[in-house]
Amino acid sequence: MTQDAELLIRPLTAGDKDQWRELWAAYLAFYGSAVGSEVYETTFARLIGKDERDYNCLVAEVEGELVGLVHFLFHRHCWRVEDVVYLQDLFTLKHWRGMGIGKALIEAVYACGDEAGAPTVYWLTQDFNTQARELYDKVADVTPFIKYQRPV
Repeated sequence: MTQDAELLIRPLTAGDKDQWRELWAAYLAFYGSAVGSEVYETTFARLIGKDERDYNCLVAEVEGELVGLVHFLFHRHCWRVEDVVYLQDLFTLKHWRGMGIGKALIEAVYACGDEAGAPTVYWLTQDFNTQARELYDKVADVTPFIKYQRPV
């Protein structure tokens, strides 16, 4: 960011659809993935919907341009009475990385969790995502859990 540019973290709006889609497509491409139009449409509708227990999205905006996003959701947890927060997707455009945008997005999710009384926010990342892990090591504790999933 330039000295004059101001970072704004705010909820996703219906008017952000095209920029959001470009950001999410870039995020998916980073992980060697892509989704069809139906998934984009459904996900966007969920992100801007009014169900607080559904998906949520905050975006990072600089001078009218969306430069980052974070998707997260609240869910029940068998070991707690309160909901917890799962941070599912976090992305900043490549030329904006290293400027504090990812950290600001994570801290905004932390604030949403705090406001809702959720005692924890957690997420997964791939072990080779070294640049992101440098940030994560500063704002969170790494856990010893290993992910398993049903074969496709």
